[in-house]
Amino acid sequence: MSHLVSEGFEIQEIATSKMNLVKQQQGVPNRLASCHTATIGGYAIEGHVPAKDIKRLLAQQPQVAGIAVAGMPIGTPGMEDGERREPFTVFWFDRQGNAGAFNRYVFEKLN
Repeated sequence: MSHLVSEGFEIQEIATSKMNLVKQQQGVPNRLASCHTATIGGYAIEGHVPAKDIKRLLAQQPQVAGIAVAGMPIGTPGMEDGERREPFTVFWFDRQGNAGAFNRYVFEKLN
């Protein structure tokens, strides 16, 4: 969450033992589920999504339920491990279970 705060987002953390219900209510497909679920501007944000993708979502306002980074790829915001980074995709998803690439991150291999 510190990544989002540093990018100008105001965060209100709500702890709950009913995360599966929250994800279901927000339309997050099971295959895109991750550890954190947030809402902003009527969209669901699932997992370690970079702030620039959230800003793009809010600026473009596509007809989707939200965006997600499935799992916890190393190098995503909050999952940093020095210089190590795994490629990952930010997916858009709708309430019918459809999904597609919203943004892709590919990094050069370190020697």
